[in-house]
Amino acid sequence: MQSGIEPLPVEVVHLIAAGEVIDSLAAVVRELAENALDAGATRITIALWPDQWRVRVADNGTGMGLQDLQQAASPHSTSKIRDRADLWHITSLGFRGEALYSLAQLAELTIASRPIAPAANGSAMDLEAGEGWLVTYNSLGEAVQTRPVAIAPGTIVTVEQLFANLPARRQGLPSFTQQLKAVQATIHQLALGHPHVTWQVQQNERDWFTLFPGATAREILPQVLRDVQVHDLRELEVDVQPVENGSLSTSDSFLHSCSLYVLLGLPDRCHRHRADWIRVALNGRFVHLPELEQAILTGFRRTLPRDRYPVCIVQLRVPPEQVDWNRHPAKSEVYLHNLKFWCEQILAAIAQTLQLNSNTLPESFHANRLGQLLKTAETAGDYSVAQSESETEAKEPIHQSSGLKSLKAIAQVHQTYILAEHAEGIWLLEQHIVHERVLYEQLVDRWQIVPLPTPIILNQLTPAQVEQLQRLGLEVEAFGEQTWVVRSVPEMVAHRQDCAEALLELSLGGDLPTAQAAIACRSAIRNGTPLTLSEMQTLLDQWQQTRNPRTCPHGRPICLTLSESSLSRFFRRHWMIGKSHGL
Repeated sequence: MQSGIEPLPVEVVHLIAAGEVIDSLAAVVRELAENALDAGATRITIALWPDQWRVRVADNGTGMGLQDLQQAASPHSTSKIRDRADLWHITSLGFRGEALYSLAQLAELTIASRPIAPAANGSAMDLEAGEGWLVTYNSLGEAVQTRPVAIAPGTIVTVEQLFANLPARRQGLPSFTQQLKAVQATIHQLALGHPHVTWQVQQNERDWFTLFPGATAREILPQVLRDVQVHDLRELEVDVQPVENGSLSTSDSFLHSCSLYVLLGLPDRCHRHRADWIRVALNGRFVHLPELEQAILTGFRRTLPRDRYPVCIVQLRVPPEQVDWNRHPAKSEVYLHNLKFWCEQILAAIAQTLQLNSNTLPESFHANRLGQLLKTAETAGDYSVAQSESETEAKEPIHQSSGLKSLKAIAQVHQTYILAEHAEGIWLLEQHIVHERVLYEQLVDRWQIVPLPTPIILNQLTPAQVEQLQRLGLEVEAFGEQTWVVRSVPEMVAHRQDCAEALLELSLGGDLPTAQAAIACRSAIRNGTPLTLSEMQTLLDQWQQTRNPRTCPHGRPICLTLSESSLSRFFRRHWMIGKSHGL
């Protein structure tokens, strides 16, 4: 990042995407918070007085000296780029130099700042070296009043009477309630993109909410979505070899410069009614990239219940030359090179994260449900137990070891559930949906249409039903009035006695994955079917190798686990009674 605020050359100004930067309270918060992040802030305090159209943003960033403060609100003045070549190498959140100038035009703007100066030996930062200054600006962005001020290193920007000179603009904005929701959403996105930052937000002199820092977005999202717990989430970060012109890059400047981070909610217990938490961030900023958002939806296909959507955040780190930020004034829409490549990488990362392995296997797939089960069992007895350390530990992920420990089938319960022993406890799986998941992925991998030795006659099919069967690749011919003959069918149902019923079901509509899910459901082992230990073990081995083992193709959870720590807590193994009691 360049040092010192300077006006941009005229030719660069003409290249910058024009448009209104400040159009709401949320836009004010966004622009000022992004400036704070660009200044390296680790703590940002935002105060709002909606009735007064007032916003104050304070940070502990590097701050500004008097010369930069006097230039800060001038039109197209910035420290982040210098010439037209820099437009293609943007590494900061802001770069246009428009936000503070727009605020000076639309409101009363004051900035107080104290810089953090380098120490004399250049090896550290001297917190005492800078002097604090407060500057007030006129509507042209000119500093009209300057005075020294005693503040901690960092910057405090105060915006008052926003849109006071444009009363029609105020009337055209949504209600304060809606604007505050937009402010909150803006801060949430910034926090997820920069998890190391502490956010303190106040409204009318009262604390509104606080977001505490974390190592990754996995520690931030549960603070944003209150119904999501840390153990509901899995994350994966991988280094990616970037591409140039459709092929892998071998340029030294590109090596080790790309990464992909995926944070997702496990589909067996974390999903939404709307697609409102499918998010994509690019180099720390959340953007709208429909192609990548669609790739996320595709990655969760046949893992969620009907009309439910995943919780998934994807963050890309790419070389600045692969992104054109100069597409939209709010920088929410960008051009990203090699979209097809990144779609493939996202699909692969989601598939890897959803698998059962040492990096994604939790101590309990359903920690909250297990807690309720144990409480119910305790209530049925004559005693109850206060929450102990072991109960708290049961909600945390287990210590990961190398490799996925295999399951050992030990019994069948009610000819419906498979009881399996695991090194970390016991697992209970419903045999029908376990088999359904296995068969579905087999169908996806090996979809085959085979001829029937004896064609099947179907009556009273509508033209739409006939078209649906033909769309799936089946050979269907007219065989008289309202009568049709089917000469080929999917291999899995070819030898079933209910093949005709299966064909009628397939004719009712849906795409190929829907048809495959229907066939898998019809062909899977029925509940009430007795299984030998060998058959159960074979089924468990097959299930552990599936790509999406947590849910069936219709989104139902497959497995309930009871961890060793939960068993220990329930049976009071933490009680120190004495050797005479056989412990």
